[in-house]
Amino acid sequence: MIELRGVTVAYDEQPVLRDVDLTVAEAELVLVAGRTGVGKSTLLGVLNGLVPAFTGGRLTGDVLFDGRSVVHLPPRDRVETVGYVGQDPSAGFVSDTVEEELAYGMEQLGLPPATMRRRVEETLDLLGIADLRRRNLRTLSGGEQQRVAIGSVLTMHPRALVLDEPTSALDPTAAEEVLATLARLVQDVGVAVVVAEHRLERVVPFADTMVLVTGHEGRVESGDPVELLRTSPVAPPIVELGRAAGWDPLPLTVREARRRARELAVRLDAPDPVADTSASAALRAHGVGVTHGHRVALRDVDVTLAAGSVTALMGRNGAGKSTLLWALQGSGRRDSGRVDVAGADPADLSAEQRRRRVGLVPQTPADLLYLDTVAQECATADRESGAADGAARALLDRLAPGVAAAAHPRDLSEGQRLALVLALVLVARPSVLLLDEPTRGLDYPGKVALGQILSGLATDGTAVLLATHDVEFVAAVAQRIIVLAEGEVVSRGAAATVLGETPAFAPQVQKVLGPGWLTVDQVVRALAAVPAGETLP
Repeated sequence: MIELRGVTVAYDEQPVLRDVDLTVAEAELVLVAGRTGVGKSTLLGVLNGLVPAFTGGRLTGDVLFDGRSVVHLPPRDRVETVGYVGQDPSAGFVSDTVEEELAYGMEQLGLPPATMRRRVEETLDLLGIADLRRRNLRTLSGGEQQRVAIGSVLTMHPRALVLDEPTSALDPTAAEEVLATLARLVQDVGVAVVVAEHRLERVVPFADTMVLVTGHEGRVESGDPVELLRTSPVAPPIVELGRAAGWDPLPLTVREARRRARELAVRLDAPDPVADTSASAALRAHGVGVTHGHRVALRDVDVTLAAGSVTALMGRNGAGKSTLLWALQGSGRRDSGRVDVAGADPADLSAEQRRRRVGLVPQTPADLLYLDTVAQECATADRESGAADGAARALLDRLAPGVAAAAHPRDLSEGQRLALVLALVLVARPSVLLLDEPTRGLDYPGKVALGQILSGLATDGTAVLLATHDVEFVAAVAQRIIVLAEGEVVSRGAAATVLGETPAFAPQVQKVLGPGWLTVDQVVRALAAVPAGETLP
């Protein structure tokens, strides 16, 4: 269906992709993976014509659709064949309400009103967003916006669908529903789907082909997911578990791994429970309530964050997680309740005083970027926080190596922008740190680095609260978890306990080996304790 022949994309003579040969067949789901910033989004942009039409740069080689070259065909002439959903869904919205957004693309294609109405209804039901039909797009949570963006493309019935991080803002259940929808489009309708994702644990089980953008002079490898994941630097926990246990072939699904691990779980000593070390409270919030019009976003929420701890805030999309973070930080709306940080309510402090006590990385980190280069952003953050020169840059290099100092922050990939904002906020070392979806756009090595940074901050006494749908990251870094539902706290406790309460929140290692197991690192340590000479299944 789609074929790339010798495609090279370069900016200022620096190749991002080099000599790429790739074929995407009809009724195939292709997973694009690789480190943050290596060119995954650029590859997707080549498929739909946005590169180089809207990004600049120079493209050589050829792009064919059904054997016909489309390399010089403008993006507007490809929308009926190649649908595209970008990393930031809200950036592509052109209407006010969900229904209008779903219909907009079809209006541009001149479809009959009856057809438009039928397709809107089909898509609302397909994605489970019928209750949002009349909602204003600006009032939706990030995950709800993501599903609407996917729906606005699906209504045009494209033959190929290209998606950049489509589940990054979705809770685990919603992500599974979207991926199941994509799988049905592949299997039942014959749509070719190309998905770029960092959370491979979600997508690998659905993938027919994997494309690995290596970052070595823009080279691309493609083939069977099992083969590519044997040595890939980016791999989901279930594959890392298979590597640690020496399984061949590597498992790609929980079902496959459970079959291999039946005896392994018995032979390994269960991990010791994490001790609950009490510490003084860095933040106390009581009776926090927020109302938007007639809708209650938060109702009587109590939160205590201990100094030196990492707490995860979880819950389905629209549960009130982002609203709570802004209310705790002090600059967001709060209709009732009190927040205390070191004897003061952040809402009563100046912006400068607030930043030093409570740091916040928002769900749209680009909102905090306003200078012309990465170097200027880092230098300003060092100066304003009183940190040593180069401190912010060092944090950025740990999270996303290789970001050019002269690059404009708005030209970075979604993951690189997030890493930059994380560095700018973390360098101030506030006593309380609030993070809204901090792993969105980060690859596995980047998340490991972020986890190490957060653990170091906690060791130094910082209280960290991160709102996230990334179950695997929570399993690796959080000691405690708070779960919100419809603006109320429905569960709270130790991470191992809360993650085990429902399959939706269980990390892959726990699904395979049972309660108590959260991470591959635990398994590696347990394997190291097995007496020499004793074999494992």
